[in-house]
Amino acid sequence: MNQSNTSFMDSIPPVVKNLIIINTLVWIAGITPLHNLGFDIDKLFALHYWSADTFHPYQIVSYMFLHAGFEHLFFNMFGLFMFGRILEYTWGSKRFLIYYMVTGIGAGITQEIAWVLDPQVSGFAADVTNIIQSGTQNVQFSDGSVLSAEKYIDMFNNMKTVGASGAIFGLLLAFGMMFPNQAIYLMFIPIPIKAKYFVIGYAVIELVMGVGNFQFDNVAHFAHLGGMVFGYFLVKKWKRNDFQKY
Repeated sequence: MNQSNTSFMDSIPPVVKNLIIINTLVWIAGITPLHNLGFDIDKLFALHYWSADTFHPYQIVSYMFLHAGFEHLFFNMFGLFMFGRILEYTWGSKRFLIYYMVTGIGAGITQEIAWVLDPQVSGFAADVTNIIQSGTQNVQFSDGSVLSAEKYIDMFNNMKTVGASGAIFGLLLAFGMMFPNQAIYLMFIPIPIKAKYFVIGYAVIELVMGVGNFQFDNVAHFAHLGGMVFGYFLVKKWKRNDFQKY
């Protein structure tokens, strides 16, 4: 029993293994009552809008190690395990880690840009600025409801993005580029799908969901696409550089 467990753990390359461990430990830390000690892990390390009081530049990195819940963590870590192992064995640990961080940071940058370009979010930010400058005490909405300015500003400051999904989508993109004809099997779909078609399909879905801006959809679709875009150019660059060596 111990030998089989050791063999399984040894089959996971070091960067993937450590990323899974770190993400899991951070999630555990997030569900412990640290707030009783005045430590709000989301407020400090989630990615916030660039003009919010809660924004810090380091969040463009730290946000990718936080998750919204166990399901969010599980599926991201499952994707990291499935695609990350193969890519780390193919590239080596150093290149894999660089790729993971670049795509995760790229996804965060893309999310900030998407927020700025979103009329609702940018309007929200403008309202907060006007409230602070004018000293308004209450905010009245079109339906007649009233909210205190303090709570309205808190809503803006608490707007956040968390998760490794941008980096995981970057890994998916890289897998599709490196192994385009590799078959991928999905639950509930009885036929295999080539990796290149799977990646294209997923990208189209993310684009449609992002542009559609559907109600009650709180997934950062453009961040996912950002991870894929940054990953695409990095893989192309590495392929070109590797080709020129020969």
